[in-house]
Amino acid sequence: MELWSQVYDPFGNVFLSTLVAALPVLVLMGGLGFFHMKAHVAAVLGLVVAFALAVFAVDMPLKMAGMAAYFGAIFSLVGICWIIVNLMFLYRLTMKSGLFQVLQDSIGGITGDRRLQLVLIAFCFGAFFEGAAGGGTSVAVTGAILIGLGFSPLAASGLSLIANTAPVAYGGLGTPIIVLNSVTQNTDEYLLHLSAMVGRQLPFFSVIVPFWLVITFCGFKRAMAIWPAILVAGVSFAIPQFIISNYHGPWLVDMVSAMISMVVLALFLRAWKPKDVMVAADGSASGMVPYAEAVKSNHGHSPERVRQAWMPWIILTVILFAWGLPIVKSWLNTKGVTYFEYEIPGLHKLVQRVAPAVATPHTEGAVLKFGILSATGTGILIAAVISGLIMGFRVKELVSNWLETLWVMRYSIITIVAMIALSYTTRYSGMDAILGLAFANTGWLYPFFGTLIGWIGVALTGTDAGSNALFGSQQQITANKIGISPTLMAAANSSGGVMGKMIDAQSIVVAG
Repeated sequence: MELWSQVYDPFGNVFLSTLVAALPVLVLMGGLGFFHMKAHVAAVLGLVVAFALAVFAVDMPLKMAGMAAYFGAIFSLVGICWIIVNLMFLYRLTMKSGLFQVLQDSIGGITGDRRLQLVLIAFCFGAFFEGAAGGGTSVAVTGAILIGLGFSPLAASGLSLIANTAPVAYGGLGTPIIVLNSVTQNTDEYLLHLSAMVGRQLPFFSVIVPFWLVITFCGFKRAMAIWPAILVAGVSFAIPQFIISNYHGPWLVDMVSAMISMVVLALFLRAWKPKDVMVAADGSASGMVPYAEAVKSNHGHSPERVRQAWMPWIILTVILFAWGLPIVKSWLNTKGVTYFEYEIPGLHKLVQRVAPAVATPHTEGAVLKFGILSATGTGILIAAVISGLIMGFRVKELVSNWLETLWVMRYSIITIVAMIALSYTTRYSGMDAILGLAFANTGWLYPFFGTLIGWIGVALTGTDAGSNALFGSQQQITANKIGISPTLMAAANSSGGVMGKMIDAQSIVVAG
């Protein structure tokens, strides 16, 4: 197949070309936000529109457009779905064994103060599950725990949504950053650069969010009465978030930071006590009693049972930490045996980006890289199997539960595959460049608009990963065009996106 050069004004009219290039995104977002379609239906419809425009509007060869969509679909299966399915497999095992309930109770039993319970559960524990599973799991879990502790359903849902912001960019074991890398440079080195850049932006929010959470619940005065504990929770999350994202990678940022924050806050509460304890779950002043008169809470589980409840997540954290080390990854990868690089036929080095999208014309690579053993999803599966055997599941039951999880996740898998296939189609066809060149006209205001684009993307698609898939490449093209750091703007798409998480339809439905 011959080399094909992208066209950035196929209709000879910048406005019309930009409008057409935006149609796949508008169809996807309109389907979700206005026509209330199922996510997988809207994603597939957006993919169909993107494919049709790539072939008929920008004149991309039919086979090349098909291979671009195929590349995105295959990458999403081995790079993203493999992570999410195995993670949900572990989560469902803990639910079926009853250990997840023990985990909930052990956290709720640390303190009887409703404000501190809110910080521990909605912020700390919520961040842990955002890091572990993403996809609304955090809101569902923390909302259920808070309701079980006496919070009203509306308050529990709303507060869980507010808390689920700062951790979102690293949710699902870094899935949004992995997706962002896949639609920009798609290299292991650049993945770490993106992780580090986002990790320099979000720690500030990580300190602010727990204050915002408690103030929303009970007002400024009663929130400030426990400001030392709130500050400890925020700072003990923000510092590990910065360190892990900058020096290890995106996979364990939320989980490890959340565990450290929970432990540090629990230890702090042994030494520091509030003057008054809020026992009412409605945040009212009438619910305040002196600390000496407050009834001490007790979760009722033995220390051994609590350790059993935490063990699967400790195993997962240890294995994934090891999987993130370059020396381990190198040891697990044997080229041609456990590690493969597959050049996509009819696409690799056949698409050329040209001016004005880039200063120097270059061809786009299309190589699928996959290590069977070194894949993050494989590490999760190993952790899940070990944990399942410890929990008493037989091998036959583990296989049955994994297949059941796969079936439960079928629509989520379709959504992910379609969205990444859509983003790869727009990227290789050059439609992302058309949008990027249009946004470059905002000039020095673009950093504001670029971050807002990420916010809107998450608010309408429901995921930071989805927003990154749609706009990550466009952010880089625009940044290059106006002369600012493309890594900064790609990261800002993800960081800005997290603030849209609390109002996106998917999260609100999950909370409901």
